[in-house]
Amino acid sequence: MTRAGSVPLTVSEQLERTAREHAAEPALAWRTPAGWETTSWAGYRDLVFRAAAGFVRLGVEPGTGVAIHAANRPEWAIADFAAIAAGAVPTGIFVTSSVEQCRYVVDHVESRVAIADGPEALAKLLAVRAEVPRLATIVLVEGESDAPGVLSWRRLLALGAEAGEGELRGRLAAQRPQDVATLIYTSGTTGTAKGVELTHANLLFTAGRAVLLAHRLGHRERQLSYLPLAHIAEQNLALHLPLQSGACVHFVPSLEKLHEALVEVRPTHFFGVPRVWEKLQAAVEQALAAAPPLRAQLLAWARRRALAAGEARQRGHLADLGFTLADRVVLAKVRARLGLDRAGFCASAAAPISRATLDFFFSLGLPLLEVYGLSETTGVITVSWPHDYRIGRVGRPLDGVEMRLAEDGEILARGPNVFRGYRRDPAATRDAIDADGWFHTGDVGTVDADGFLAITDRKKELLVTSGGKKVAPAPIEKRLQQILGVGHAVLVGDRRHFVGALLTLDAAAVLTLAGRVGSAARTLAEASCCPRIRAFLDREIARVNEALARFESVRAFRILAAEFSIPSGELTPTLKLKRRVVYEKFAGEIEAIYSAADG
Repeated sequence: MTRAGSVPLTVSEQLERTAREHAAEPALAWRTPAGWETTSWAGYRDLVFRAAAGFVRLGVEPGTGVAIHAANRPEWAIADFAAIAAGAVPTGIFVTSSVEQCRYVVDHVESRVAIADGPEALAKLLAVRAEVPRLATIVLVEGESDAPGVLSWRRLLALGAEAGEGELRGRLAAQRPQDVATLIYTSGTTGTAKGVELTHANLLFTAGRAVLLAHRLGHRERQLSYLPLAHIAEQNLALHLPLQSGACVHFVPSLEKLHEALVEVRPTHFFGVPRVWEKLQAAVEQALAAAPPLRAQLLAWARRRALAAGEARQRGHLADLGFTLADRVVLAKVRARLGLDRAGFCASAAAPISRATLDFFFSLGLPLLEVYGLSETTGVITVSWPHDYRIGRVGRPLDGVEMRLAEDGEILARGPNVFRGYRRDPAATRDAIDADGWFHTGDVGTVDADGFLAITDRKKELLVTSGGKKVAPAPIEKRLQQILGVGHAVLVGDRRHFVGALLTLDAAAVLTLAGRVGSAARTLAEASCCPRIRAFLDREIARVNEALARFESVRAFRILAAEFSIPSGELTPTLKLKRRVVYEKFAGEIEAIYSAADG
């Protein structure tokens, strides 16, 4: 229950306030064969507290974990807030996680109860339970199981209804702002994942004071939840931001359903990691290429006006009438086909995005506003606003958050968004947060005269050649990935005498690339060993090298026969590159780059 006359201090207090203020309005939406169905805010609140009472009945103790192994769906959100209400700590497990990764999280958070959305997740959690007997109960959201200790979602809610809210009220009253509210396990580009402890205060500050007030979001807002909910960015967007604004979240179970959902829902704001924006760009470019000549000329004119208007806005000037006409007559139709015609705010974060992709969406009247943060900073350190941005930079510090650069360029942050520590790892916590409260991000950046931050690289990912030259891979990789047909580029050369690269080709672009260079290749495997495609890439890389210092120029490369993916292990669930995994997996190809040169 919210403390009388006060601002909510815990997540559960905020839920009760929002449920009162927006009781009959839609909160959760999901797709069925008959269309989108919704649950109101009052219904959302009741389901959360019923599930929370069910967790208490199942023996969930304050401070222990409730693991959620499920795709994006309303039950994910309900289980998360229910665990918080019960005084426990919800922890998402990525749907792509292996049994071993699931076991690590379940054991590390001391989870007595876990949520599985279907048979695949259930099978993994049953295998985990064989090794972690503390896991007493698995709640299965869809379907039934006669396995011991497996309950249906319906049965969990029934247990909660039978128990009532009596014991739950005591747990709610005992919660404080500095208590841990949720655990985010870092994606782990290197080493073992760490459990990032985020408090009620962290979550309420970031979603409430920062995002809600700055964007002036209201309860008529609608958004999509499609990125992994085990990640802090998606939890902010799908759980904690709507909790402040009373907005409605439409759950999309997989990336494959995204475009369909975009067109149906027409979200009022949209967030995507760079790879999502790149895929949307590729789809639009394909459609634009097929446009009749007259329409193509009209589109080209409109896009030029939009780019000019974007540049003007960054200088504080208003757009001219030419852009207004181009936007209404031409570009609005393109945005409508994307499902982004109502999106007043489009953002990108989690990984570097290329200037080519930024410019492309600017030319459609959709500025991509970059945000920067980590799990340890509740997902946000700097933000860009529709009225205050610089293309290619990730914004300025959030109001109330301090940021500075260390002598070596590392970005440091301090404020109410900084996490409490790593679960059961005080040594790692001391390494991350210094005695003055500054969190060391491990990212390297620069700040311009107006205070806008640019990320130049990861501190620990700098390559140092055998000649002592330091090379930041990310900016060069972004340039390489702008070459037609290139999917991913990974620079190599640490402790070597020159810089090389591993390249993957984009399966969707193979035929276009082959047609461009006169190749007969039709598959990734054929393209990876085609002399014509290699010659084309050689020429394009030479052009990239023209803008680079000699010591950072790419002097040799290998084309891999398959794309990087989450299942094959080269990408995290949020599509970040696992650099160390790539280095280890393709050690032979890397060695071949240098042995061929030496030979």
